[in-house]
Amino acid sequence: MSGYLPHASGFNITPGAEDTPIFHAHGAVDPLVQITAAKESQSHVTEKGAKNYKLEIYEGLAHSANPQEVADVLAFLQKCLPPNDECKIKLKDPSEMSIKELKAAIQKAGIGSKAVGLMEKSEFVELLKNHRSGKL
Repeated sequence: MSGYLPHASGFNITPGAEDTPIFHAHGAVDPLVQITAAKESQSHVTEKGAKNYKLEIYEGLAHSANPQEVADVLAFLQKCLPPNDECKIKLKDPSEMSIKELKAAIQKAGIGSKAVGLMEKSEFVELLKNHRSGKL
């Protein structure tokens, strides 16, 4: 959360995204990322057109997080994100995947060792479905 914009000269806001909410939390006594860097980042981003940028400074906070900061981030996310699954990533149904896609998904899920010896597509589909449903 404590951070800054390191390459400000290369930063631009996509036209139409000027109202995108930005929440920037920063500790007032952060020794690693000075508060001046956060304020300069805020200035640069708003100069580039951001209209909904909030820099929240937490007094006494170093390069860390505190309960208030976490609560503020949660409130920000609850305000910005839809309360339903509208923005949830929809995973492709394993039964509609090719063998190549199934193998890649199984490897990415870290369950490749469970696929050793599987031969039929239906076995790969079942493995991935079981993993996604928490049955493994």
